[in-house]
Amino acid sequence: MGGFWDPRLLRRIDFKVLPIILVLMAVSVMVISSSTLGHHSFSTEFFLTPLAKNQIRAFGVGLIAFFFFACMDYRRLREWTWIIYLVILVMLVGLYFTAPIHNVRRWYRFWFLPMDIQPSEYAKLVVVIALAWFLERRESKIGQMSTFWQASLIVFIPFALILKQPDLGTALVLVPTTLVMYYLVGVNRKAVIFLTVVGALVFGFVLSIYLGILSHEEMRGVVTHFLKDYQYERLNPNTYHQRAGQTAIALGRYFGSGFCKSDFMGRGWLPYAFTDSVFPAFTEEFGMVGAFFLLSIYFGLIYFGFHVTGVAKDHFGRLLSAGITVFIAVHVVINVGMMCGFLPITGVPLVLVSYGGSSVLVTMIALGILQSIYAGRFRF
Repeated sequence: MGGFWDPRLLRRIDFKVLPIILVLMAVSVMVISSSTLGHHSFSTEFFLTPLAKNQIRAFGVGLIAFFFFACMDYRRLREWTWIIYLVILVMLVGLYFTAPIHNVRRWYRFWFLPMDIQPSEYAKLVVVIALAWFLERRESKIGQMSTFWQASLIVFIPFALILKQPDLGTALVLVPTTLVMYYLVGVNRKAVIFLTVVGALVFGFVLSIYLGILSHEEMRGVVTHFLKDYQYERLNPNTYHQRAGQTAIALGRYFGSGFCKSDFMGRGWLPYAFTDSVFPAFTEEFGMVGAFFLLSIYFGLIYFGFHVTGVAKDHFGRLLSAGITVFIAVHVVINVGMMCGFLPITGVPLVLVSYGGSSVLVTMIALGILQSIYAGRFRF
């Protein structure tokens, strides 16, 4: 296997993953169409709504990216790591000089591109690549505190820029991903344990407010020193969005109302049904059986990712595949958890199902890299 790109690698990828990807894409188009039909009843004329067509275009671009990166020698990413890292930092900084979209600065909108560009989505994958590259280079000094601080700086810079947008949910995805990569490679044990404990305490404090153990109103004066008022409101378990998500899931019962037959979502009572709330939107129509099926599909995808970690032939491949797999798993856990009322709503998408071109493209690139690592399992 030589060169930067070799189509012969397609013979060595795991084709069992393709049906999983296609099923998730089909679910996405179905939910987006159903939730954006408006006053129309289901028919072939109205099935593919404008947003559904946009998502299909994103899937088309994503599949091209998937096969391109699957045929690429992932080891060559080492040569481009700092270039793509600096590019993503420039893109994140550049957002502060653009006009707001929906009152926040998260996207670049170009008339000649079929989708908006959200740098924070790409930053999550870039951080995984940069960390894998750096931790591999520091393998002989992995236990030193200098390795911990330098690796943490690689994560902290994009984390702070994303948090400032503000995009708390996207920024928080970096934390468990980083910790797992630290544990896997053996970064200074005391430093990692300290970071884990601090993270657990902060998470416990936030969760205690959200679950009502600590009074939401009494803690407002303390927490709003660090969070804006609208961010703090997300810790309120009684928001309409939280109740609506749980209501839609409950209305689905065992088998759901049927495709395009939902009453709660169909009347527009479920906020962001095609983005943040795709899981309750899907569950209302297909019930607990459908939800179990969807989660099983995700389990298959995550299992494949960890399997790649197990068969990877080099340190860089193991770190990269583990980071990508955790990155995907965290999205699923957070999105489903917040829609079921276990976690505050933070705007984390359900990968390959929530509407969004950048999320789709970065996920397909990540899956393509996983396939490249898997195809290299015969390398000695």
